[in-house]
Amino acid sequence: MKKSSGTILLITAFAFLFTFQTSGQQTLAEKLGYAADAKLLIIHADDIGLAQSVNDATNSAFASGGITSGSIMVPCPWFIDFAEHYKTHPDLDVGIHITLTSEWDYYKFGGVLPSTEIPSLLDENGYFYPTTEEVGQHADPAEAEKEIRAQIDRAIAYGIKPTHLDTHMGSVLAKPELVQIYMKLGMEYGIPVFAPRMLLMGVPAEEGEMIKKEYVLVDRMFMLNDIGPEASWEAEYGKMIERVSPGLNVLIVHLAFDNAEMQAVAINHPAFGATWREKDLKYVQSQTFHDLLKANEIQLVTWKEIGALN
Repeated sequence: MKKSSGTILLITAFAFLFTFQTSGQQTLAEKLGYAADAKLLIIHADDIGLAQSVNDATNSAFASGGITSGSIMVPCPWFIDFAEHYKTHPDLDVGIHITLTSEWDYYKFGGVLPSTEIPSLLDENGYFYPTTEEVGQHADPAEAEKEIRAQIDRAIAYGIKPTHLDTHMGSVLAKPELVQIYMKLGMEYGIPVFAPRMLLMGVPAEEGEMIKKEYVLVDRMFMLNDIGPEASWEAEYGKMIERVSPGLNVLIVHLAFDNAEMQAVAINHPAFGATWREKDLKYVQSQTFHDLLKANEIQLVTWKEIGALN
């Protein structure tokens, strides 16, 4: 990675994960009441609000203990459905899945704000661009900040108490200015911001040491990506779980039921499609998965627990 000033700014911004600092000798695990070398794992479900199928599957996984965290796409049509569910389940660990992209072929959405306020974020048809690269090419930072802020504000207005911020398709990584906004809003709202330690790559040694000393980072992130739904979920996730190590780990999953709604949303997208997502759901709810977590002495935690340390 080229060590340009923009790259350093981007990575330094992402170094802020939580609003508390970690000076002193205790590890995050110790702060949470575990042994210093405990393997901590957040099992996190993306894309709440995308579809009713996603909401129902996520609610099922929360109820069964298959996941410990999730994040919601505020601009999507089924946001309100989940917000209503949250009113009777306020202890759920739910963050904001900041959304600046709309990647599906025929299922599209734009921003929370009127299109006249965020024209640089929208394509010629008035929807978010389908790729992160296009966000980087077109997004005006001031408009992006207004939209991200509006997404957070709408979630809060509906009664959701966000436990963290994360980003759909990594769209806030599109350019350093967006990372600065992400950082600023996390600090302003007092909400932890998700960032993996791997983003320290390319930072000068002195700056990297300062970041590691002052802030808590996600040590390892795991997510299925470039495989088809015909693959073995037990084999793929089994390899990931074996790599969970002492520190803070996050496993990101994408849940839904394989029904007509989700099939229509994800048409032509076998990866992250309806069959894929139901396989994710079945796996995180399986005894095989939870036996593997126990065998590897993995401790399940939430963003809410970590944020409460501030």
